[in-house]
Amino acid sequence: MPIPLSCPDISEDDVQAVVAVLMTPQLSLGPKLAEFEQNMAEFVGAKHAVAVSSGTSALHLCIRALGIGLGDEVITTPFSFVASANCMLFEQAIPRFVDIEPRTFCIDPALVERAITKKTKAILAVDVFGYLADWDALRTIAKKHRLALVEDSCESLGSARGKKKAGTFGDCGTFAFYPNKQMTTGEGGMIVTDRDDIAAQARMERNQGRDPSSTWLEHRTLGFNYRISDINCALGLSQLKRLPDFVKQRQQIAEWYREELSPLAEHITPAPDQEDVDISWFVYVAHMSSQHSEKDRDALLEHLRSNGIGCNNYFPPIHLQPLYKKQGFNKGDFPVTERIAERTVALPFSSHLSRTEVATVCRIVKDGILRL
Repeated sequence: MPIPLSCPDISEDDVQAVVAVLMTPQLSLGPKLAEFEQNMAEFVGAKHAVAVSSGTSALHLCIRALGIGLGDEVITTPFSFVASANCMLFEQAIPRFVDIEPRTFCIDPALVERAITKKTKAILAVDVFGYLADWDALRTIAKKHRLALVEDSCESLGSARGKKKAGTFGDCGTFAFYPNKQMTTGEGGMIVTDRDDIAAQARMERNQGRDPSSTWLEHRTLGFNYRISDINCALGLSQLKRLPDFVKQRQQIAEWYREELSPLAEHITPAPDQEDVDISWFVYVAHMSSQHSEKDRDALLEHLRSNGIGCNNYFPPIHLQPLYKKQGFNKGDFPVTERIAERTVALPFSSHLSRTEVATVCRIVKDGILRL
């Protein structure tokens, strides 16, 4: 049987939660929205949670709420899903990339301060794959230069450093609930923040610029249709109850991968742990060793796919995407990102993957490596 790269974990309780909303007249802007926001705020330990249509829309509203616009620069990472940089382009701001740390794949704080200019307004760092960026160092830099700090935790819901959870280290944080994430609402996202002003503006702008205290057809500011339905929120509430179990299951599966891949360490390295972080794994990304080329990696991916194993290269560098190459970025601009991206192998990963399936995947990985 094929083993997909990802698969949502949907229970009968999830189905019934959605059906219950469908039996009511309140399919959007109803009670499940407020309940989902309250429960998410309590889970992460934030004052406010604002549910929206996607992680991308969450990032966009954060950029707008911080007053970032035409010609402003935001320091960010080139090793991420493209939305973490695109959200700046939406407002005609400029993503200013700096390279990453080779172990956590998160933005390198040592390079951030060197990239600050008079136009810099914020730092947007990404908690990649479930790893947490060095938020203590980034907060020190942001405070010193009076910059806003945005946390893209769309891949890291449930990760924690001590008692502090992902999403709560910056002025605002974002989550995404696409079906490949730790939990899903089908499509959806969330902004979390302790700042009243960010939450208030996000609530208006997600709903066509309507102030919650205004009439339905009064629009106080420019806004968007970034609403999320009560149907999605009901699924989110049901999934959120199971999130701690999802996190533990994914940690167990990551450990199985580590055990199965360790004998192949000369050729492919298991995903590393992060010493001070309780990781909520988004995907499981192994890395081919330096003796192998990008061509070898691509051959291994093709071998896995031909044997029914879902896989991918996570992530192609943002600065080498066609859109960004048109803006003048070139190969060689961010060598750590490029070196890592050339050798990434994302393997099947979901909370209900079995030990037998993990062993099957790794057996086919081994067979593919022997064919190189």
